[in-house]
Amino acid sequence: MPRTIAIGDVHGCADEFEELLEALELEPEDRVIQVGDLINRGPDSHRCIELARQYRVESILGNHELRLLSARNQNKSSLLKDYDLPTIRQLLAEDWTFLQSMPKFIYDGTTETVIVHGGFLPDRPWQTQDVELITSIQVIDKKGNPGKRSDAPEAAPWADSWHGTPFVVYGHTPRPNVLERPGSIGIDTGCVYGGHLTAYIIEDKSLVEVRARKAYAHSKRLPDPV
Repeated sequence: MPRTIAIGDVHGCADEFEELLEALELEPEDRVIQVGDLINRGPDSHRCIELARQYRVESILGNHELRLLSARNQNKSSLLKDYDLPTIRQLLAEDWTFLQSMPKFIYDGTTETVIVHGGFLPDRPWQTQDVELITSIQVIDKKGNPGKRSDAPEAAPWADSWHGTPFVVYGHTPRPNVLERPGSIGIDTGCVYGGHLTAYIIEDKSLVEVRARKAYAHSKRLPDPV
């Protein structure tokens, strides 16, 4: 039976990405979707894109890709962070083409599942929410607005308020373990911070994980390593 497999935030961790792809023992009929933030922070963003091409991985737009593309398309280097610069030096013309082609989410009607980078606000039609929101949301504050954990540390994850269909598979918010809710699963398990790279198989709800070789970056919210 063909599988639909979602992979969490890779963040340039090419060795772990390749190890996970091999561990999945992919068949030609399988569909692999990466939840965004394929690149940046980790050591080898270019090779991650090469692996995505090699294994026919569909990758969704994450906030890191969105920022790099916005800076490039608008010629605004002020949008960039220090750790963006090594990534930009690695990327070839075909890599930028790959990034430009990323969709903002992927909906699978067979399983009634949408795969997105950050998430959705539950009180609006998910299909029409803008790309900045769905690549950045982590929590919902007391006023019902989307926010980051760092800006509203006491606010609940957006997924706590998501009760309807479709089922949502997302990344963006790194945690030591996946976050399972009735209507969603968060699969960013902090690989770049020394955690794991996680794959979620939608049909049987199983997980496949590989451990990070090392912590390539540091998080203010997670132990080091995760």
